[in-house]
Amino acid sequence: AQVKSENSKTIWNTEEVPEGSEFDDTWDTREQPEYEIFFKQRVGTEDMFLGMSRKDSSTACCEDLVIKIKLPETKFSDITLDLQDKVLDLRTPQKKLLLHLPHPVDSKNGKAHFLSEEEILEVTLRMIREFDYINFA
Repeated sequence: AQVKSENSKTIWNTEEVPEGSEFDDTWDTREQPEYEIFFKQRVGTEDMFLGMSRKDSSTACCEDLVIKIKLPETKFSDITLDLQDKVLDLRTPQKKLLLHLPHPVDSKNGKAHFLSEEEILEVTLRMIREFDYINFA
């Protein structure tokens, strides 16, 4: 059974292409920096000691996504960071990182902090997930 598309010359649907892939430049020879992705929970004493919420240690109960990007020999003023709901695009004169995020995020309210002594950019983003009200009610 063949599926006929609206345009026979189209080889993929726009829904299949990851958001932000239009910025992926194969001719750009800048090196990709090392990075780590962490999940972060917001907990208080009622969560830690009294067990009053339904939170556990799984990533399903994490609200934030933290990305730590190693940028050696980089000044804060050289960093260009563009955030979309599913893509982080970072550029410096020496490095380039186009990262498709594991969860959609609130790109308008993220926080970025450059730790100059460690030469690490730390980006904290609030995840947007459809069923969070179940985990955080």
